[in-house]
Amino acid sequence: MRTWRNWTGWITALLVASPLAAAGDAILLRPARVFDGVTPGSHEGWQVLIEGDRIAAVGPRIPMPAGARVIDLPGLTLSPGFIEGHSHLFLHPYNETPWDDQVLHEPLALRTARAVAQARTTLMAGYTTVRDLGTEGAGYADVGLRQAIDKGIVPGPHILAATRAIVATGAYGPKGFEPGVGVPQGAEEASGVDEVVRAVRRQIAAGADVVKLYADYGWGPGEPRRPTFSLEELKAAVAAAHDAGRTTAAHASTEEGISRAILAGFDTIEHGDAASPMLMRLMAERGTVLCPTLAATDAIQRYRGWNGSEPAPAAVQTKRRELAGALKAHVRLCVGGDVGVFAHGTNTREAEQMVAAGMSAVDVMVAQTSGNAKAFHIDDKVGAMKPGLAADLVAVAGDPTQDIRAIEAVRFVMKGGEIVRDDAGR
Repeated sequence: MRTWRNWTGWITALLVASPLAAAGDAILLRPARVFDGVTPGSHEGWQVLIEGDRIAAVGPRIPMPAGARVIDLPGLTLSPGFIEGHSHLFLHPYNETPWDDQVLHEPLALRTARAVAQARTTLMAGYTTVRDLGTEGAGYADVGLRQAIDKGIVPGPHILAATRAIVATGAYGPKGFEPGVGVPQGAEEASGVDEVVRAVRRQIAAGADVVKLYADYGWGPGEPRRPTFSLEELKAAVAAAHDAGRTTAAHASTEEGISRAILAGFDTIEHGDAASPMLMRLMAERGTVLCPTLAATDAIQRYRGWNGSEPAPAAVQTKRRELAGALKAHVRLCVGGDVGVFAHGTNTREAEQMVAAGMSAVDVMVAQTSGNAKAFHIDDKVGAMKPGLAADLVAVAGDPTQDIRAIEAVRFVMKGGEIVRDDAGR
């Protein structure tokens, strides 16, 4: 029998999970300004018309359809929904629980429940799409979470799922056990061209939108990172994924690993710490997108005792040089922080780190909207304030094209024409 307290909690949960307003026939949004996701800068006095779950019109003067609902957003900048480029919804901050313990000791049900909560937190922070690059031992649970969100069972962003990710046999973890003892792994192991291709196809069959491989890693405790897959294995993986219409992501942070991933044709390079000027030029020439993940490095160094003072730790300085080199070579940049290493809902850390390292606020805004959408091949659906695209929008206090810190001040979130957050204070 339910107690009153239980009923209250159940009703509250339903209200939290439900959109504040369902998509209607027409909604006219009137913010102070609009950032369209493409044009450098914002447009003062522009309006956005929503019809159903789509953007219908954008501009300074929009004829209002009969019966349309008008929503004023005074003082706010309306932007396309932010796109998180590198997330792990099934992980939580490493200063709470180390990665090994999350993979080995946390039940799948617990990890899934936490991922549901973290998906909602991510959406409320204005991130209406996330590329989730591996469940790290939670199997294909990201596909189930994606389905639950798409069916409206729980709130959350659109998910581009990578499922288990693929690693070379023996090159991943957890490690440190008696040789020969079967230990749950944080990704799917494969060796040789045929096995790698089968692993790619297994993950696609299970629901992967993006195929992720680890091009390098540390083979043993305390060892430096080294290449794991051969160029032939990586090329075969990319071909199998692209043949199936999937994008590819390569974890690569050594010079050789990055080089092989670029030559193999990966769509994105994740981390990229040791990318030389020559490799930066090669990425630019081939259109390879770099996702530098500055925020994860920053977070890990803080867990180790760094208080943010200068001089920064060597790892942080390496990431700053990496971004500077990418900007100099005109490499296309993804905005993705490796969220999960640090708390979900604080996704803005990556954008702010990129600005602090020398990228302009407006370029970061373009990169985390239309830029990420193009990199992930979803620019026909989201990423810009353009008629026909999904009505995935976020409004923030201030102008983030001038001061990137404004993206922390989220006041309004719409996903698919449904208002899921509204504290604009009208």
